Amino acid sequence: MKTNILENKSVVRLEILKVKDNSSFPYTDDIAVEEPLEIRVSFGREEQRETKNISVTMRTPGNDEELAAGFLFTEGIISAHQQVKKVAHSPKECSGNLENIIVAELTDDFLPRLMKSDRNFYTTSSCGVCGKSSIESIRTVSQFQHQEKHNRAISLETLYQLSESLQSFQNNFSATGGIHASGIFDLKGNLLALREDVGRHNALDKLIGHALFTEQLPLKDKILVLSGRASFELIQKAAMAGISVVAAIGAPSSLAVDLAKEFDITLLGFLRENRFNIYNQSRFLEIII
Repeated sequence: MKTNILENKSVVRLEILKVKDNSSFPYTDDIAVEEPLEIRVSFGREEQRETKNISVTMRTPGNDEELAAGFLFTEGIISAHQQVKKVAHSPKECSGNLENIIVAELTDDFLPRLMKSDRNFYTTSSCGVCGKSSIESIRTVSQFQHQEKHNRAISLETLYQLSESLQSFQNNFSATGGIHASGIFDLKGNLLALREDVGRHNALDKLIGHALFTEQLPLKDKILVLSGRASFELIQKAAMAGISVVAAIGAPSSLAVDLAKEFDITLLGFLRENRFNIYNQSRFLEIII
């Protein structure tokens, strides 16, 4: 996998007034773009094809196809990339909204798991759980939950360098200070792929969508590094993708810890400046101290 840097349309340059100490002065600032994206699915045989709106999420433009595919996968609506014909921005809407509507066209013989869910798929960049009927409704069972695991080891030196490595590749965060990132590393600390977005859930969905398209799921023996805190839904998405180690720059929530224990995911928090907390450690992983 190659590291991905967002397109220029993800950042807008504005003229502002900057205040420092007792003076003010004109300043050109880079601001992260936030726009809505409506995700739709098209399914059924050609003569009876249906299109349904699935989600509206606030996101940073760029990697929209991966975001849509990752969202559908982590929500359990699809389970394999072979179920998707193509993902593209809608050509049927007025030109002003073309890039804010994306349609996942599913294969003719595949029926998406829409009727099995009672969720209201309205998400925002700040709260991916909002609008869902209950916490229990997001406990989608990962198809990789029972994958075979092997004993692995990670050195402290590798773990300590992850946060700095993630930040060094976050070009848009450096420019705006307002972008979240999710990065996948191997067990030696090499960055394999990175996605950024104003929404931390969107950044992870983009990353998982990339892995889905490139047939790299499950992401076992990989480390997921989160630029912010570790919420329940982020751990749920990690579990859906078969990720076994999650390291967050910020704090985890109590439900995130519970879910990490349920899926035997090693969960680290406050990973910065040669320190971190271990909230759960897989019985298959040794941290060499």
